Amino acid sequence: MTLDLVTIPCRQDNYAFLVHDAASGATALVDAPEAAPIETELARRGWRLSDILITHHHGDHVEAVEALRPGARVIGAAADAHRLPPLDLSVAEGDPLTVCGEAVTVLDVSGHTVGHLAFHFPASGIVFTADSLMALGCGRLFEGTATQMWESLQKLAALPPETLVCSGHEYTASNARFALTIEPDNPKLISRADAIDAARAEGRPTVPSTLKEELETNPFLRADALPVRTGVGMGDAPAAEVFAEVRARKDRF
Repeated sequence: MTLDLVTIPCRQDNYAFLVHDAASGATALVDAPEAAPIETELARRGWRLSDILITHHHGDHVEAVEALRPGARVIGAAADAHRLPPLDLSVAEGDPLTVCGEAVTVLDVSGHTVGHLAFHFPASGIVFTADSLMALGCGRLFEGTATQMWESLQKLAALPPETLVCSGHEYTASNARFALTIEPDNPKLISRADAIDAARAEGRPTVPSTLKEELETNPFLRADALPVRTGVGMGDAPAAEVFAEVRARKDRF
């Protein structure tokens, strides 16, 4: 049985996520941007946190950990433990981890930060990527290199295409506008951009997305695709260099 998934808007444009095992009653939170909306959702559903998973150290992902901690196991990157809230369990890529009764794959997706983790729940078909792979985008390279981020994105691209990608921010409309500057003739991207505009006009979130959608439309995942290479004038360049150019253009967008 797959876990229940709840998307919670926080702050101005952040998302937190709850996963819940109805059989055991266990509930995990992925990232803690703001306490109030998370507490409201837990109370509405009658759930109590058993775990808090932290993807990376930025304040808009950890600010509410201490407020929500009582009774919960806090899990984060061993490599980042020195700048995270105190951890009850430190993990690295490949470490065994079970959350809400499901085996979880821990992935190092450094790039946005060094030590950024993603958490893949394969039985439920969900991956929590925060500010690594985002809906139609990827995180700015604050600490890592373009090569690191491209390698991280390749790990995520290898997951099953039906996987739900739970990323950390509502940046999708802006990301779509940028993506269209790279692939203006991509029909799937054009259709997705229209759907995003409609969703945001109605106040609906555009997160999560599916990995299939990202593989078809996200220029940061498509740096090895000929239309993206052509779009940035780098037809024969290595994919990591194409990715670096796409990222640099987004930084200036």
